[in-house]
Amino acid sequence: MTQDRAYAQYDIEKKSPIIAYVLWFFLGYIGVHRFYLGRVVSGLIMLAMSALFALLTFVSFGLFGFLWFIMGAWWLIDALLIPGMISRRNNEVANRVLGRRY
Repeated sequence: MTQDRAYAQYDIEKKSPIIAYVLWFFLGYIGVHRFYLGRVVSGLIMLAMSALFALLTFVSFGLFGFLWFIMGAWWLIDALLIPGMISRRNNEVANRVLGRRY
């Protein structure tokens, strides 16, 4: 692969902080931003927890609504973790595509 093609491939695959934060803001409680950043396992955990908490809240008429506090805390903490997740993901892409370490 030529160097120009490698840089083009890196530009295609790198993750955008703007997209990550938009996904975090609107769909973060179900972990969509984590799927976008390649963190599938933790994204699935967030999705499962959200589904479980929604079901418990609906079935118990709100008695387990405090469980949403857990998801809200995770959601807020992720706002601080997103830059590091983007950096790690983009470094992985650069290492694979460009064959160098950043």
